[in-house]
Amino acid sequence: MSKSGNPGDFSLWSIAVPAFGPSLLFGIGEGAILPIIPLTAREQGSSLAGAALVVALIGIGSLVSNIPASMITARFGERRGMLGAAALSVGAMLCCVFALNLFMFAAGVFLIGAAAAVFNLARQSYLTEAVPPLMRARAMSTLGGVGRIGLFAGPFVGALVIHLWGLPGAYWVAAIAVAGAGALAWGLPDLVSGDGPAPAGPAPPIGALLAANRRIFLTVGIGVLLVSAVRSSRQVVVPLWADNLGLSPAATSIIYGLSGAIDMLVFYPAGKVMDRKGRNWVAVPSMVLMGVALLLMPLTTGAITLLLAALLVGFGNGIGSGLIMTLGADYSPRSGRAQFLGIWRFFSDIGGSSGPAILAGLTAAVSLAFGIAATGVLGLAAAAVLGYWIPRNRPVQR
Repeated sequence: MSKSGNPGDFSLWSIAVPAFGPSLLFGIGEGAILPIIPLTAREQGSSLAGAALVVALIGIGSLVSNIPASMITARFGERRGMLGAAALSVGAMLCCVFALNLFMFAAGVFLIGAAAAVFNLARQSYLTEAVPPLMRARAMSTLGGVGRIGLFAGPFVGALVIHLWGLPGAYWVAAIAVAGAGALAWGLPDLVSGDGPAPAGPAPPIGALLAANRRIFLTVGIGVLLVSAVRSSRQVVVPLWADNLGLSPAATSIIYGLSGAIDMLVFYPAGKVMDRKGRNWVAVPSMVLMGVALLLMPLTTGAITLLLAALLVGFGNGIGSGLIMTLGADYSPRSGRAQFLGIWRFFSDIGGSSGPAILAGLTAAVSLAFGIAATGVLGLAAAAVLGYWIPRNRPVQR
């Protein structure tokens, strides 16, 4: 595959199935198991707190594996990285199915997160190289969007199989989906960059990359951390506030589902705007909308008003699909690109882990309404940081 600076010479459809298909299948697999991991942990004898910790192991596995994932991708290449990640994920799913005790099950969950880190890093690095810079945002938005579609569909597929074969059925669904993702990744075209051969010599070490790009990490990187914190918090805000309002579980599920649906519908237009107008044309509105919606949420008093706020949250998050990946690709150097993206994802995962923790701490210390409003303020802060730094640190398209 050749990468050209002219988007007219390239079509996303030319790599749609091998590039985006694995993301869809990986998302289906992850979505199928996420709702039932705590239930399986409980079956293994875990307490409620222990079950919550087991669920967190996916995020922890991804967080601690981002830097190693970048080294694996840099050494073996994007295609082999995705194949290895798919194989590891299938093994982890089987570990969960045949777990003899809670420790073995928790180890499987941790490895699922580690495999996801390698897979996500490799596919982002692949698209960064394969797609012309002037179409980069559309590619990354589509990548994020199809992953969200998979996460949305996964629980429904898993529910059907669970009804027929019990909880282990969800892990079999996930194993088959991830194996399919690996099979599609096998068919990825080889990368031949139109920018010429990669720089000669070994990639710079992690420490050198941090030092050389410290200004980027301390400016736009902080904005990315805030974006991830707000995004991860939004997933728990709607159910918690719905429960606070006394809404039924069915009503809560409908509101949450509709918010997720609008999230999935706007990813491609947002990518097109980022490519044509600039990254800040989407980054700032996305976080402003989410921030305002979260500030308004504690003022809602019933299902209709909560639905309106949740839809605004979903729309704001949806137009930001692929934003973090696009910015990472923009700033990543050709030499050491995979390692740079690993650090970038590490920043993102720190934010994703800290968001719910901040919400929980503020809720315990003050109130749920205060915690949600504070999350909204973080969204506005993210908009301010990105709006200030992206135009000034706008990288050369590379």
